[in-house]
Parts: sequence; structure tokens; C-alpha cells
Amino acid sequence: MKNKSKDTLDLISPAKALALLKEGNQRFVKGKLNEKNFQQQIQDSSEGQYPFAVVLGCVDSRVSPELVFDKGVGDIFSIRIAGNIVNEDILGSMEFACNVVGSKHILVLGHTSCGAIQGAYDDVKLGNLTGLVEKIKPAVQVVRDASSGWMEIDIDQIAEENVHQTIEQIKQNSPVLKEMFDNGKIGISGGMYDVSTGEVKFFD
Repeated sequence: MKNKSKDTLDLISPAKALALLKEGNQRFVKGKLNEKNFQQQIQDSSEGQYPFAVVLGCVDSRVSPELVFDKGVGDIFSIRIAGNIVNEDILGSMEFACNVVGSKHILVLGHTSCGAIQGAYDDVKLGNLTGLVEKIKPAVQVVRDASSGWMEIDIDQIAEENVHQTIEQIKQNSPVLKEMFDNGKIGISGGMYDVSTGEVKFFD
């Protein structure tokens, strides 16, 4: 797939951007990936980039957005941090991607068997990781409250709740992105990647 230009990016709607991610994941799961000429993509994108989407994902080595969504050089902005959390710097990166470059959709991508989620549940204390897992603990609390104190806590359920909370934090803490979302200029949604199947469950 040839890298997009400014003109072709302008023609992509937020809904179409999400559809492109879904279609890419379907190809990934089926093992029918698009043929890519990376050298050509490097050349095509050397004078400018026009990614159609932003994916905020976990640092987990099994969940590379470019692979998961069958994309190549210059197709998506990939932001990765343990537990797919947001902070001021990540929000600024998203604002650059959407407001300056013109990306049309932000996808927050959690995944099953997430070590950062497990760390938050286990109340891990380890250097700077301590502060990171603190940001995930509100999701832990929501699931713990819903369990009525007797059901076994499902780590993947916490991961899903964390995705939803991250989406709300993006809208609450970035007036720039919230305005673009409200005006229909971008979409913001979430999903969960299954490390055992490669499939993404989308939360439209």
C-alpha cells in the first residue's frame, strides 16, 4: 500500500480510519497480510508523513500495532507505554498527530495477560514502576467494587476497564482532542488484543 498524501488523508473519515484498522487486524489473524515494499515506503514517506490513525498501546513485545493492524512505514502513529496509560506528554503527542498532522482516529489498545495490569492489582513497588501502576489502580478499584468482594478478580477485565478510563482521560484532559472529537473531526475508541489469537476486540 502506497503511503498516503495530505490529499488522501483529508478524504479519510474517522469511521473509515477505524475500519482500516479492523480490516488490517482481520488480515493479521487470517495470515493474509498485504505485501509491503518497505524500501519504497521509506522513500515515499521521506519528505512527509500522513498517518491516518494513532494507536496508544502497551509496551508488551507481543502487541506491535504495525504488525497487529497490518500496516507499514508511515501508516500510523504508534505510542507505547506499559498499561497504555496517558500523561501530559502522551496527550501532547496525540494533539500533534491529530491537530497538526491530521490523523483521524485514536485507538486505545489494551491486551490480555498484561503485566502492568497485574502489577497494579498486586500493588507492585519498584522504582519508577510504582508511579506508573498507580495510574492503573482506579481501574482495579472499579472491578474490585463490582466483584462484591467474593468473585475472583479477572485481570483482563481490569485491562478492559483501564482502556475505558484512558479514553475518558483523553477527553477530560485534552480540550484540543475533546473539541475535535465533539466536532466529528476525529474518532476515539478502544480495543483489546488477545495474545493467544492475535484478534482485537473493538469497543466502538
